[in-house]
Amino acid sequence: MTYPTQPTASHFIDGAYVEDTAGTPIEVIYPATGKTIATVYEATPAIIEKALASAQSAQKAWAALPGVERGRILRRAADMIRERNHDLSVLETMDTGKPLSETLVADATSAADSLEFFGGIAASLTGETIQLGDDFVYTRREALGVCVGIGAWNYPTQIAAWKGAPALACGNSMVFKPSETTPLCALKVAEILHEAGLPAGLYNVIQGRGGVGAALIGDTRVAKVSLTGSVATGRKVYAAAAEGIRNVTMELGGKSPLVIFDDADLEKAVSGAILGNFYSTGQVCSNGTRVFVQSGIKEAFLARMTERLAGAKLGDPLDEATTFGPMVSEAQLGIVEGFIAKGIEEGARLVTGGTRPDRDGFYLLPTVFADVTDDMTIAREEIFGPVMSVLDFETEEEVLTRANDTPYGLAAGVFTNDLTRAHRMVAGFEAGTCYINHYNLAPVEAPFGGSKLSGVGRENSKAAIEYYTQIKSVYVGMGDVEAPF
Repeated sequence: MTYPTQPTASHFIDGAYVEDTAGTPIEVIYPATGKTIATVYEATPAIIEKALASAQSAQKAWAALPGVERGRILRRAADMIRERNHDLSVLETMDTGKPLSETLVADATSAADSLEFFGGIAASLTGETIQLGDDFVYTRREALGVCVGIGAWNYPTQIAAWKGAPALACGNSMVFKPSETTPLCALKVAEILHEAGLPAGLYNVIQGRGGVGAALIGDTRVAKVSLTGSVATGRKVYAAAAEGIRNVTMELGGKSPLVIFDDADLEKAVSGAILGNFYSTGQVCSNGTRVFVQSGIKEAFLARMTERLAGAKLGDPLDEATTFGPMVSEAQLGIVEGFIAKGIEEGARLVTGGTRPDRDGFYLLPTVFADVTDDMTIAREEIFGPVMSVLDFETEEEVLTRANDTPYGLAAGVFTNDLTRAHRMVAGFEAGTCYINHYNLAPVEAPFGGSKLSGVGRENSKAAIEYYTQIKSVYVGMGDVEAPF
């Protein structure tokens, strides 16, 4: 099967596509049909070496360029991505199964936003001067060197740019390993960056499973590792990076709370809960999957949610009328079905969904549980699928304590018309990314990341610069030098 912008080889290294069929084959499965649409080959040791050597060789000359020149290339790539948004969105849909109605507005466009933003601030990455009498100190903001990016399968185009754009803007090079489940989109990001004028070797993409990631992380040439993935993977990557005292950014999972007070606008709250549970078929790390609804509006919320979900258009993801697509893989579908069975077994009330529709592909109906208690498995563990757990609450103090009773701290949200209470809630949430009367937006201008087990560091915004640069202090003596002997 062919489709627009199909990559021509498994890897992109030193400015060109590279193939090495000696690597283990990785089949790319279209989630809507379960059929193989492409095959890539896992990076061999020779491919890994080629990518790292290329990144190391190109980095210093790139860092020496004025920031405005680096930024110009990134902004050009952003324009090219927007011009090709339709074809890149089709590729994202084929890679992930997400409906085209979603990928057209949320994936390549987000990658373009990131490249444009960091391209725009590349020239402003300056140090400071600290006057100390006649002496003074000045600081230099310098690149780290070779960075490794490890991507997740839910937003392959976006993540490739969210890691690449700040790294490149700051003068680093990158070797990016996408998820083996969705290997195609990052190759097109690399191709477009090179076409936009990025010198060869600065953004390389190689394929593989955990062993390839481990080989990259453990290499002494690598200065920084940025991972988007599960907590389990994060622990392994963090430990491996610690061996070499490498810089890390970890954007991991969550079990985020979404709190809806009885004075909230019901329609807006239902919309926010849909965005926080069913967008991308529920496969979003920041999803607010513990939906705490104040008891006074619980039944009205459940009734309206059921009505709205009945309007979801489940179908061919390439049909722009479709608004709800399949899950990314048969394995992930099976995991989510296991959680649904556990919810029923532990006594949660299944309000709607919970089954597969009668069609090919990895589809699962949007699922809502009510009467969920804090100790149930579906309220404790990250499901990463279209499953909403609705929990009752009575008071603000009670719900804040329960919302924070989780080892995760990625996101949290609140819907209320009492803005004083809204600000109290977000001040009390133990989470890195919070929302008031909205949910799950991630503009590049704002920092994104979590606390507790949900991660380390921040992506996007000016805050990301701190994680892709280091500060060098230079003391300048202007007078005599005195010593005790």
